[in-house]
Parts: sequence; C-alpha cells; structure tokens
Amino acid sequence: MYLKKISGPRAVTLPDGTVMTRADLPPADTRRWVASRKAAVVKAVLNGLVSQEDALERYALSEEEFQEWVWAVSRHGEQALKATTLQRFRHS
Repeated sequence: MYLKKISGPRAVTLPDGTVMTRADLPPADTRRWVASRKAAVVKAVLNGLVSQEDALERYALSEEEFQEWVWAVSRHGEQALKATTLQRFRHS
C-alpha cells in the first residue's frame, strides 16, 4: 500500500473521543458549503489536522469567512453554521 507523503498528522482524536482523518475532510473542489462540511474544516484546523493556511488555500476561503465559521461554532455550536439560521447568530 502506498501512502502519499504529507506534512502534519494523518489523523487526530477529537475532544469527544472520535478520530478524524484527512479522508473526513470535504473535497478540495467543494463549492456548496453545508453546515457539516464547514464544521469538518473548523474541527480539522482547531485540532491540528491541517493548518489554517492550508485549509484557506485548499478551499479558496478568505480568512474573514473562516474566522466567521470559527466564531459561530465557538459561540453557538455547529447549528450556527446552517445558512438558514446564520442571520440569527451573526454579530454586528
């Protein structure tokens, strides 16, 4: 079996005890961002699976957009990443 060389860990254990691997991340060409995909990227960055710079580059995200995701999750949980409820959780 051939494993591609990558920088950083291949898997991390999340605070709830589950294991997250790079295979759990959304594809690099993702254009439709549902809450679960946003949450996966936030979890991966916060737990050291990928660096923030790598995530921003891979998914063509702005730093501001990513920071909004992190802020929403830290304040209101993953529920805040849903587009239909985003307006309720946005700070002014």
